[in-house]
Amino acid sequence: MTHKTHSWSPEGGPAPPKPEETKTQFGALCWRPAREKKHAGEVEVLLITSRDTGRWVIPKGWPIRDLTPEASAAREAWEEAGVEGRPDPHCLGLYSYDKCVGPERNPLPCVVAVYGLRVAQLADRFPERKQRRRKWFRPDEAARKVAEPELQALLASLAHWDGKHGRPAAEQGEGAPLAREMRGNG
Repeated sequence: MTHKTHSWSPEGGPAPPKPEETKTQFGALCWRPAREKKHAGEVEVLLITSRDTGRWVIPKGWPIRDLTPEASAAREAWEEAGVEGRPDPHCLGLYSYDKCVGPERNPLPCVVAVYGLRVAQLADRFPERKQRRRKWFRPDEAARKVAEPELQALLASLAHWDGKHGRPAAEQGEGAPLAREMRGNG
């Protein structure tokens, strides 16, 4: 029987993975203007269930050859959630998680670069429709549903934006396209 050895930090916990051991993925924060009148001017975000555990996540996956990061995220949103829309080329933020791989479910450290994608349409037929559920949430609700702390913070930052005044906390730089579009100026 083979046992995996772990390196340890001076503080007694596991040492962070070496950069070459950390893998990059691209994720889509799929959003739309809120549909309920009482939440007018706010946004809703789409979460999907993971195939293996059924926990709530955003669409994400490995880089796709010959596609930009945001186009890779949009492709994953199509395959995993049936999302059709326009991705924003500006990264909204990053989050990390351990992807469990192989029959022994060994942890593979991943960092996900998240790109906004305004949903124009949700298809009824898409590649992973029989493997996942999808549901719209207000950002604060979505933040409570996901497990990853950095993704929770990114989602929660959208909850404090009223859609009319100021900028959402997730906006990076003056005039970022996603934020302009969320304000109705895109």
